[in-house]
Amino acid sequence: MQAREGMDELINLQKVSDSLATRLILFGLTIAIITATGRYFMMADFLRQDLESVVSTQQEALVGYVARDIEHKITERMEMLKRLADILPLDLIGKPGELRTWLQTHYELLPLFSQGLFVADIDGTVIADFPQLLTRAGTNFSNSDYIRAALDGRPNIGRVAIASAEVGPVVSMAVPVKDSSGKIRAVLAGFTATAATGLFDLLQQTPIGKRGGFLIIDPKEQIFVAATEPELVMRSTAAPGVNPLHDKASKGGKGSGMTVNAKGVEEIAAYAEIPSAGWFAVARIPTAEAFLSVDRAQRYVVRNTVIMISLLVLILVVGLSYIFRPLASAADHATRMTNGELPFAPIPVVRNDEVGHLTAAFNKLLEKLLRNREEMRKMANHDPLTGLPNRLLLADRMGQAMARADRNETRLAVLYLDLDGFKQINDQMGHEAGDFALVDIAKRLSSVVREADTVSRIGGDEFVIVIADLEKDIQSAQSAGCAVAEKCIEVVAEPIQIKGERYCVGVSIGISFGDGKSSVDSLLSAADSSMYAAKQRGKGRFVVSEQLHPTSAHT
Repeated sequence: MQAREGMDELINLQKVSDSLATRLILFGLTIAIITATGRYFMMADFLRQDLESVVSTQQEALVGYVARDIEHKITERMEMLKRLADILPLDLIGKPGELRTWLQTHYELLPLFSQGLFVADIDGTVIADFPQLLTRAGTNFSNSDYIRAALDGRPNIGRVAIASAEVGPVVSMAVPVKDSSGKIRAVLAGFTATAATGLFDLLQQTPIGKRGGFLIIDPKEQIFVAATEPELVMRSTAAPGVNPLHDKASKGGKGSGMTVNAKGVEEIAAYAEIPSAGWFAVARIPTAEAFLSVDRAQRYVVRNTVIMISLLVLILVVGLSYIFRPLASAADHATRMTNGELPFAPIPVVRNDEVGHLTAAFNKLLEKLLRNREEMRKMANHDPLTGLPNRLLLADRMGQAMARADRNETRLAVLYLDLDGFKQINDQMGHEAGDFALVDIAKRLSSVVREADTVSRIGGDEFVIVIADLEKDIQSAQSAGCAVAEKCIEVVAEPIQIKGERYCVGVSIGISFGDGKSSVDSLLSAADSSMYAAKQRGKGRFVVSEQLHPTSAHT
């Protein structure tokens, strides 16, 4: 028991020694003692010069670390892109679907590019991308600097540009894809949002003091690529000749000095180049904040008494405890949410100060993370084009339907649909018209089934319908399933109006029936085989599988 109490006391002592409030108190007390024992006679200008040297050294160390970190991350992405280009199967360049699958596999293994990858042909036209975006598919990027460079055989990092209002600025890079003879066959490009986790985290999450921070600048484009202050991102930098330190940093290398920023605030800044991207990083802090201890030292000279030192310590103890209490409470609240002790919910904002602003920013980040998680959950279970359940959610729905069938002694029907004549729309009108047709057909199919049934798109022009809770009698179940199949054939056969033209497509349907003892794969396989049988018998019809039920009739 005594050992346990001793350990608890040691842990509490460690928490006190690690506390920021404790360190601030010790820092203030140290300054008071130094000034009280004779350092008061130093001139303020001397202290200022001394602190400038110290802060400049610290700034150079900080900016050097940040620059190396970003250089490593940029180089890592470029090397990954080169390795992917080296192993990209050239025979997939003419097979967009298989190429997209290849991109997906490698993207999921090493997701360094938050905005995905794409492969463009030698004309700069995108032939496959992942994640698949309508704004990229089939788009020609030959005017982009990084694509032009890659087509010339040079791996290149393009200028930072705004991708969209939601994504924000994006870093683009591309490398050539060559065959064994060295001929360029395609271009592989990757995209990373500057706000994405894993690129500029260090500078975005690490302010210097209260008003200082980091900048990443592209001197060629004269813009701020990233900054601790988000409002500066993508804004123009000072024109040449306005800020001498900025002009010096634009030429490369590293260094530090005092300068005046665009807001007229004097600050100490240090810079270091990021050679792979042609950028440079800046660490800056206002001189008013950096030299705050000078003013304190002058006050301590006047108040060089033991009483004032004791009073100062008391004020620091009480004041910092009060100031940091909301921060400690917010940290404890966040920790409990992380450990699952509390549900994810916004943390109350106690005061409208820096701590309150930090809490509010955390709440916004939490809200965004929850929203993104919900969107990712929906994307993982639904077809992005039609909004119908995808293959993953289909398997889950079938599992639920078979569980009910086993429990209630009922049956279920699985209809495997493949459109007839759909390729003509894509060939004549393009993929955009084909997508419009698929969305329209998805709505039609959804209109002929019950709310409890499932209509899913599993790829291309293939759909699967699951009709659950059918009667146990096989004849009655077949009658219900065939009735739905006939309705599907009817609604699909209705002409589709696309850009003033009328197009007619059909559908071939394979049907399988199961109960609680069936399996998802066996039902889908049987329905798929019957669908191909319907194709062979003239299309525009349905065939009932005899694989699971030998007595089943078919059309």
